[in-house]
Amino acid sequence: MGRKFTVQGTNQNFTCQNCGFEVPALQNGSVRNHCPRCLHSLHVDIQPGDRANPCKGMLEPVAVEHNAKKGWIIVHKCKKCGEVSRNKAALDDPTPDDYDLIIKLTQDREPLL
Repeated sequence: MGRKFTVQGTNQNFTCQNCGFEVPALQNGSVRNHCPRCLHSLHVDIQPGDRANPCKGMLEPVAVEHNAKKGWIIVHKCKKCGEVSRNKAALDDPTPDDYDLIIKLTQDREPLL
């Protein structure tokens, strides 16, 4: 079964719990789940956008992957429970993800598996 994506009510501004940046909502109809400045996130979803995960741990960007259809994918690892998740980078937004940091992740990190 595919992943169910919930957008309604979840595309909101938020304050990054890692760096304190005031993160604006995405303007392209999707949902931003990570800080564009430091790429960190919170482990809040079970299914994308549902905000139903009780973990609430800090998701650290540990790697990036490139997908021919989706572009850059940020790989996060939860510092609390260890779960690994992936999220599309937002490079076409008025507040885009830090491209230099994405490139740095391709050079500095070892593969997860």
